[in-house]
Amino acid sequence: MEKYLVLLTFLGSVIALLFALFTAKKVLKADKGTEKMAKISDSIRQGANAYLKRQYSVVLCFFAGMFVILCIMATFHFLTWFVPFAFITGGFFSGLSGFIGMRIATSANCRTANACRQGLNKGLRVAFSAGSVMGFTVVGLGLLDISVWFFLLKFVFKLEPSEITGAMLTFGMGASSMALFARVGGGIFTKAADVGADLVGKVEAGIPEDDPRNPAVIADNVGDNVGDVAGMGADLYESYVGSVISASALGVSAFNGEFKPMAVPMLLAAIGILMSILGTFFVRTGENIEQKALLKALRRGTNLSAIGIAVIALPVVYFVLGKENLGLYFAILSGLIAGVLIGFSTEYFTSDTYKPTQKLASTSETGSATIIIGGIGLGMKSTAVPIVIVAISVLISYFVSGGGNSAGIGLYGIALSAVGMLSTLGITLATDAYGPVADNAGGIAEMAGLEPEVRERTDALDSLGNTTAATGKGFAIGSAALTALALIASYIDKVKTINPSINEASDFNLMNPVVLIGLFIGACLPFVFAAFTMDSVGRAAQSIVKEVRRQFKEIAGLMEGESDPDYASCVDLCTRSSLKEMILPTIIAVAVPIVVGIVLGYKGVVGMLAGATASGFLMAVYMSNSGGAWDNAKKYIESGKYGGKGSENHKAAVVGDTVGDPFKDTSGPSINILIKLLSMVSIVFAAVVVNFSIFK
Repeated sequence: MEKYLVLLTFLGSVIALLFALFTAKKVLKADKGTEKMAKISDSIRQGANAYLKRQYSVVLCFFAGMFVILCIMATFHFLTWFVPFAFITGGFFSGLSGFIGMRIATSANCRTANACRQGLNKGLRVAFSAGSVMGFTVVGLGLLDISVWFFLLKFVFKLEPSEITGAMLTFGMGASSMALFARVGGGIFTKAADVGADLVGKVEAGIPEDDPRNPAVIADNVGDNVGDVAGMGADLYESYVGSVISASALGVSAFNGEFKPMAVPMLLAAIGILMSILGTFFVRTGENIEQKALLKALRRGTNLSAIGIAVIALPVVYFVLGKENLGLYFAILSGLIAGVLIGFSTEYFTSDTYKPTQKLASTSETGSATIIIGGIGLGMKSTAVPIVIVAISVLISYFVSGGGNSAGIGLYGIALSAVGMLSTLGITLATDAYGPVADNAGGIAEMAGLEPEVRERTDALDSLGNTTAATGKGFAIGSAALTALALIASYIDKVKTINPSINEASDFNLMNPVVLIGLFIGACLPFVFAAFTMDSVGRAAQSIVKEVRRQFKEIAGLMEGESDPDYASCVDLCTRSSLKEMILPTIIAVAVPIVVGIVLGYKGVVGMLAGATASGFLMAVYMSNSGGAWDNAKKYIESGKYGGKGSENHKAAVVGDTVGDPFKDTSGPSINILIKLLSMVSIVFAAVVVNFSIFK
């Protein structure tokens, strides 16, 4: 039975990758459009490829250094020799998933613009298909990594289940490290370009968004791909594998080393792939450009996928774990429902079809200061609903699983709820990743001088993309919180294995001063991390603003359209700035748990992880939703409300959107990676902390 369950997981990964390949070929068959459209698309693709090539060369140095450190730890028996290699494969597949998604996105942008010349539904289908390639590549490579490692460790090296999960947790650290580099570096690139293009182009020069006269316009479009596609793909790959592996590890612990609880999260992931593929065939729309109609088209696919998983998960739990553990099915269901509800909550606070964002747009009538104040307040208010949803999901998952009788099984139920939330990731990520493709398509339509109705359709798709991107970030943040809770439990299990004399009641008591100090340090970390990433965007954006101003001033005939701007200089500036700025935040994320562990011991680390998870969850929701609302408030005004494009209200909204850009696309989404990476690093270095800490 064990081999069959592993085979089913492996087949799920193969099906996902084959579907991604089939969809990619379908996208590439679409017409590129005019020669000018193809040329612009090629420029964007070349810029994105050049950036990723240089980013991966920096990342390679980090991974080489960490590999050596892990090998030294394995030599001294703090780790098994599987751990360094699992770390490398986790990082490799995380980076690969982002790279593949970026390649198809940069090929689909001109094809989406051309499809919009034929109709809105055709444009949606091309952009959504490109997003599907990203979604199913992420889940396919994630399950492939998990199933191959499991097969090797179980059937080739004959390890026990606890040893298997201990080794496999490490490639979560590799995936988290790669995701942080991709999210932070890509986020700094895209927002520096976006801020520079908007402030000088739209506000100072008064030219339209994506105007070919703007020197930063190509860098802005490149940034959409390296940040919102490649970065997001690596991010959600890490969330996906982290939730599956942490649930498997807690299942082994809760059921005294049995195999079956370990297999359930993998089977759920495989079922989620099949249901997500089915859901993609129901995403289609008419020619109505209203957001509610477009949202309905995407919801149809995601809701059908969620319903399918809810139905099939019941017999899986019943036949694999037995009817006495049927409560675990309701834990899965609670996570699935929580994911949908967090999506609705995020949509309500960020979509311009609802009152919060419409009210935010109205504050532009009194200037940029009031729209910034309004956006900050909106983001803060929006944290209440997701925290309540996650809290209820945790309580339900814990108690329906049997946590009242066995804390271990209750924690396993919480971990399964995270797997349930992420089980629809294939299609959820497709609805998210399509947004940057639509955004690029709008830029190409503008630069290529296509018909006004084409830009109208791409703007409708782009506005929807802003909402689905915000929804996707809320979904990722919610799943990160549940996964982080499971990883904290895995860390406690790890240190108890190393030191069986640990007393949970006293060692991890909140009134223990070491735990309390760790809690404060952890709660502070997301703020410090967000500050570093915000400052990084600010510094990088300043260099772009100066460069764009210089070109407007020095290139004769540029504003008249008689001369071409130097696009390459802006792309190069963004690349150099983002690669330099991404290093310090990543070092902080990796170094802090080790330093806290050496100084405060494992007790302080548990406090730090709890504090970072709580404050990081709230901070990430606040920043992502504020940024999404500012962006859609600007789009709402551009649709003709409150004076429309070029009005004073519009300029105020552009300033608000500029502040929101690093909120929603750099700092906010990076925090959910931070809280999981802290846990992963803590687990990997647990033996060092237990043996060498100052406070025992």
